[in-house]
Amino acid sequence: MSSGFPEVRLRRLRRTAALRDMFAMPRPGPEKFIWPVFLVPGTGRREPIASMPGQFRLSADELVKELAPVAASGVRGVLLFGQHEGDGKDECGTPAADPGGAVQRAIPILREAYPDLVILTDVCLCAYTAHGHCGPRDAVGDVDNDAACEMLARVAVSHARAGADGVAPSAMMDGQVAAIRHALDEEGFAQTLLVSYSTKFASQMYGPFRDAENSAPGEGDRQGYQASFRDVRTAVRESLLDEAEGADALMVKPALFYLDLIREVSERSLLPVMAYNVSGEYSMIHAAAAAGHCDLYATARESLYAIFRAGATQVISYWAPFYSRIFP
Repeated sequence: MSSGFPEVRLRRLRRTAALRDMFAMPRPGPEKFIWPVFLVPGTGRREPIASMPGQFRLSADELVKELAPVAASGVRGVLLFGQHEGDGKDECGTPAADPGGAVQRAIPILREAYPDLVILTDVCLCAYTAHGHCGPRDAVGDVDNDAACEMLARVAVSHARAGADGVAPSAMMDGQVAAIRHALDEEGFAQTLLVSYSTKFASQMYGPFRDAENSAPGEGDRQGYQASFRDVRTAVRESLLDEAEGADALMVKPALFYLDLIREVSERSLLPVMAYNVSGEYSMIHAAAAAGHCDLYATARESLYAIFRAGATQVISYWAPFYSRIFP
């Protein structure tokens, strides 16, 4: 095919800032962002996370304060991660379903302070089990899939009862979406959204998160239940099966290393496809900027455009509180 040069000159389309804006993809609005936050019990707690600059472990009262500028920027959603401190962690992760847990107590506090905020909750067990895996283990030490699903359903119902708009199971157990949807409907929470971490990879990009959440497994790893980055067909199938089980939205996690999967899932499903821009991706950009290799917010902007360009309909990102700086 002939290029048509010199009559065809693509630089005409980008000669000025106004022309570049005219022909560019739309800027993602703040309403498309969801901020993942780390909740801790108690009050007056605002603890910096060393591996994630600009992020904190927060008690519910401190989160209310932290949310004020975030909500003012137009960001409409949060994804709550809780953790259990002190004694009480057990084989099954029972404290995750405690109505007095950090997440369950925070939801009504946030709802009163921000009535229009979309409150999603992470449904997993790794921060609540004594061994750090995402469900009870069987006699040989593997996670018992079906027992985990029962526990995850209990946790999801406890979050819905506290007032969550949606629950997001992240354990990657077979059948977890069906188990949770059934339990929610049985308990009268038919309107509660079910946002599935439907294609969640066993990734090296979770290190800062596990530091923040104190959720690293005591031994072994999670490759037996999280998706393999070498098996694309099964990774896509995970999302399609969760759609069939009743998920209201799907998710690919991580985002930047898996843009092809975001595209693939978004083309195979009519459901919203969220992407989780994970802790390692966030911290890598911070590290590069701190070393003088790039501009922090310009690089964040470029990376976020890539995620939306791949087909994500919403992005869960630690950059959400900085929306106004990234998209001035």
